[in-house]
Amino acid sequence: MAKTAIAYKEKMKEISVLSLICSCLYPESRKNIMGDFEDMDIKPINKRASGQAFEVILKPPSPVSDAAHCITSPPKRDISLEDIQKKLEAAEDRRRSQEAQVLRALAEKREHEREVLLKAMEENSNFSRMAEEKLQMKMEQIEENRQAFLLAMMERLQEKEKHAQEVRKNKELREEVTE
Repeated sequence: MAKTAIAYKEKMKEISVLSLICSCLYPESRKNIMGDFEDMDIKPINKRASGQAFEVILKPPSPVSDAAHCITSPPKRDISLEDIQKKLEAAEDRRRSQEAQVLRALAEKREHEREVLLKAMEENSNFSRMAEEKLQMKMEQIEENRQAFLLAMMERLQEKEKHAQEVRKNKELREEVTE
């Protein structure tokens, strides 16, 4: 297909120049088929104000023309046992390198996971220790407040008791005085 397209482009270049020259030299009408090339026929469709129109008909490729366009590939060189061994060793080295790279990546990932786990455990223990210290301080504060409250209650009870004794003493003195 590519060969045909290249041939088509070349022929179109030739045709455009040829038709220009022919139309200048021979203005009279030509027969229906303008040209007959090996692999295409050219027929004018009709004359237009903007120029000429042509119908290009491509012929199927002939077996003779295929042989002319066939490009031979370079001959394959003989591959020796040493070349095969070198290629196999290179492939093995690549495989080992890739495997080592995968193992390195896995080791780095495990190391990162271990670091994250250690950090989480450390943060957890720090949080637990801080919470325990906070709770201990709170319990100590509650105990101090309780002791202070109990002391204050005892003092008030003692003052009430003193006041009650004074009131009793004053009452007895009044009763003695009134008797």
